[in-house]
Amino acid sequence: MLIIIAGAGIGGLTAAISLFKKGFDVQVYESVNEIKPLGVGINLLPHAVRVLTNLGLGESLAQLAVATTELAYYNKFGQEIWQEPRGKFAGYHWPQYSIHRGVFQMLLLDAAKKIIGEKNIHTGYHLQSCKNNNDNVHATFINRKTNETISAEGDVLIGADGIHSAVRKQFYPNEGAPQFSGIILHRGTARAKPFLSGSSMIMAGSAKQKFVAYPISPGVDENGDQLINWIADLPVPEEELSKERDWNKKCDAEKILPKFIDWKFDWLNVPALIEAAPAIYEFPMSDRNPLQRWSFERITLLGDAAHPMYPIGSNGGSQAILDAECITACLANEPDVIKALYQYEQIRLPATSKIVLQNRQMGPEQVMQIVEDRAPNGFENLHDVISQTELEEIADRYKKIAGFEKETLNQKQ
Repeated sequence: MLIIIAGAGIGGLTAAISLFKKGFDVQVYESVNEIKPLGVGINLLPHAVRVLTNLGLGESLAQLAVATTELAYYNKFGQEIWQEPRGKFAGYHWPQYSIHRGVFQMLLLDAAKKIIGEKNIHTGYHLQSCKNNNDNVHATFINRKTNETISAEGDVLIGADGIHSAVRKQFYPNEGAPQFSGIILHRGTARAKPFLSGSSMIMAGSAKQKFVAYPISPGVDENGDQLINWIADLPVPEEELSKERDWNKKCDAEKILPKFIDWKFDWLNVPALIEAAPAIYEFPMSDRNPLQRWSFERITLLGDAAHPMYPIGSNGGSQAILDAECITACLANEPDVIKALYQYEQIRLPATSKIVLQNRQMGPEQVMQIVEDRAPNGFENLHDVISQTELEEIADRYKKIAGFEKETLNQKQ
């Protein structure tokens, strides 16, 4: 059986490796001419690390990533709201990792080249159209630089081509652009001294103004510095809401520094971290409404093409990895391709739709907004503002929705 994958991002490459290991022939087509280690930091949750470990990538991940020891939420004054251990430090069988997206992308690409063969990864070809035939699927790809078109036929086509998916657009031509939240994520990396445990992930503020930071390089350099990923969330001024969003725009530190100039905590100097970044990029926080279906006979969607979501709860890349595991199992266990893709959709579509909708409500990060609403000037005693029971219920509820509730996950192989 030949499976065509449109897109060589996290979801597409994980699916390619997973499917090939189960005996499927795989051909991957990627729009860009050269896959480069671009981006900033991402997190991989234990349920996704489990999948990657089973694919033989656990040792490489451990060498390149930071095993997150804790996640902590703070208010805008640096007062702790919630802290919990993560990954193996919380008793999971698998770690939670923080890693540079580009480093992880190249790890997957190198693995895919070795496993499925470099000749089966075609770069510079953007999906132009696809259609189901009686007993196969036909896809046309175009090289946007040369206008050369090539055709491919296979038994299955997986659209893993991101939030601007051409595969999704073919089946939902009137859907329009991704839905913009009104929040811009300003993202950068900077070398700085370790904070808290040296492998902590922190979030401070509330829905309208938030700062996230976590290290993405294991160990420290000769100056005792780590590479730290940071994200500063700020709302777009109302008069700019209707503007078309730029998905990879650089901005100056001066644009965001005034908003965070007083965020100098005992354990982290936020303005110093912003100023230390050699480059800052703007990303519109966007998603799409959940779909009623992903699969159309022999064609289906995966990852951000299927369920783009706000980067809340560290779930975007992790859910694409879970999609890859699921679609592999369904195709391996059900010889009827159309039935297999339907089964995959029935498992993954409801699960990811819940996460998309929960992330719009800030997911587990809603504890920061609750504290901001109840104690905008800070607090003397946290539990006068929010109870321990309420904090635990919010954290536990999201783990169940996102599929990494500890006891359930640890029963898996």
